[in-house]
Amino acid sequence: MKEVQIEDGWKNILLEEFEKEYFITLRQFVRDQYKNFTVYPPAKLIFNAFNLCPFDKVKVVILGQDPYHGEGQAHGLCFSVRDGVRFPPSLQNIFKEIQTDIGKPIPKSGDLTRLAEQGVLLLNASLTVKKDEAGSHQNKGWETFTDACIQALAEKKDHLVFLLWGSFAGKKEIFIPKHKHLILKSAHPSPLSAHRGFFGNQHFSKCNAYLKQNGRDSIDW
Repeated sequence: MKEVQIEDGWKNILLEEFEKEYFITLRQFVRDQYKNFTVYPPAKLIFNAFNLCPFDKVKVVILGQDPYHGEGQAHGLCFSVRDGVRFPPSLQNIFKEIQTDIGKPIPKSGDLTRLAEQGVLLLNASLTVKKDEAGSHQNKGWETFTDACIQALAEKKDHLVFLLWGSFAGKKEIFIPKHKHLILKSAHPSPLSAHRGFFGNQHFSKCNAYLKQNGRDSIDW
């Protein structure tokens, strides 16, 4: 991770973060990890979520925890996998709920780039992970950075939809003023918890209804 390569709108918003001590330490840690271990996603895709979804285009935020840690899966968008990669269980359940909620058939590809390009920020709380070691880059500074991203969106924009799935994501609601934005919370789409409230949450239709109410184009899920 050399100089941060990130979309100009995000760069302007986050300039102060990049200069803070924690981020300088984080950047060195990440650089060392890529040098000495197999780390995902590929280094050039660390900020893929931001580059595909510029700050001024964000309409919806989906928050994940960690990139996928299996080979060939992570490409910088939470819950998303590259074309041709088998759907992880959480992604399968997301597609099932979309199908139940709005009738859209389950797609052939698990690549969610098409959502990012419509204004869905697919943000993981940690942006990197060591191969086969879930959570290996947690508590190194990434959460401080991504919390700052959530706060910047919540403060500087109006009428966003935040989809917070699971207890980890749900804790981020403290950064989001409810009078300005729609917060939709439920269980996580993981097979361990999807039947406890993710299935049937109707978040995708509720999100689109809110966007339309506020004069914005809905998302083609």
